[in-house]
This record gives sequence, C-alpha cells and structure tokens, in this order.
Amino acid sequence: ILQPLLRLLMRNQWSGKENIPKTGGIILAPNHLSYADWGTIALFSDSYAHRYPVFMIKSPVFGVKFIGALLTKVGQLPVYRGRGDAGLVLKAAEQALRAGACVIVYPEGTASRDPELWPMVGKTGAARLALSTGAPVIPIAHWGAQEILPYGTKKPHLFPRKTMHVMAGPPVDLSDLYDRPQDAAVLREATARIMAAITGLLEQL
Repeated sequence: ILQPLLRLLMRNQWSGKENIPKTGGIILAPNHLSYADWGTIALFSDSYAHRYPVFMIKSPVFGVKFIGALLTKVGQLPVYRGRGDAGLVLKAAEQALRAGACVIVYPEGTASRDPELWPMVGKTGAARLALSTGAPVIPIAHWGAQEILPYGTKKPHLFPRKTMHVMAGPPVDLSDLYDRPQDAAVLREATARIMAAITGLLEQL
C-alpha cells in the first residue's frame, strides 16, 4: 500500500546496496532529519536493498487506536523509554536481529537539532545491539526529508516533488570490541565509530 504512495510523493537517488547483506540480522543506522524520513528509509530498505524494514518506535505510538495494532501486525518494535534496564528496552530488537531481521535504529534517538542538520552525538542503543548480537551495523546517510517536513512543523511540503538522496556505507568495523565487556567506554567508542561513519557519508551527499 505504502510503496506506490511514497514513490508518488518523492524522487529517489539511492546508492550503496552492495554494502547491505542480503540475509541475516543487520542494523541500518541512519541520520535523523525529520519525522518524515521514516518513509525515505523504509522505501530504501524495502525497494532498493530488498530487506524488510523493522523500525524501533517509541512505545506510546503503539497505544494509539488502530495505528498501534497495525504496527504490531507488520512487525514493528516498541521502545519502552524510561526503563532502568537497557537490556529490557532493547530485548525485542535483539530477538528480531537473532531471527534475521533488518532493524532500523536511529542512533541519535531524535531528529537533529544542529542548525545545519549534521548528526548529533549518538546514544548507545545501536552499539549495544551490535555488540550483543554480532549483527553488522550499516551506516546510512540521507538528505531531503527535511524539505518535506522540517523539524518542528506539522504541515508537509509535498510539491514540487523533492528528491531523497540515500547512501549506505560499508559495515562499521567493531571487530576489536566484540570480546570486551560492554562497559560505558566500549559503548561510547562503538557509538562514536557509528556516528563518524554516518557523518562521513552525509559529507559525500
């Protein structure tokens, strides 16, 4: 249902499919520009990379009538913020990765507040998932969604059609961190590498 609509609303320029494994659990880690960029990433993942996108979404959305049931039906994952145990927050995503899912994790956790929309300091969720499951982290940079729905606005600007530029990079090298304890220093280092890879791709775009 959504693919034809999304293609109608936006043009797409995609690259980097060769960096996305065709099978097995993977983490796609994109920058976050707008509350509209889920459509950009979903279309890129499903249509271009041929990996069904499983998003981590704030749990209150699952309490919305009809929408919550639909999200559950199509396999999206709730994130229960505010829990003291980070393992519980990410448990569903970890299970999905072990089952071979393509899980979308926005490392920033929210849309960028940077005046020029550069990625902000990342949170450790993507790093935790990668180190606990061994799933590769594929950095994703995109540009254009902020023109459809700038952060802080509610009225989308659909016409003229905007072009969404999306690029996937090679998996972030975390191999030297897998056997180390997942303490704060290791999680910060892994997160810094992920954010550096995303920022490097965004520079190219």
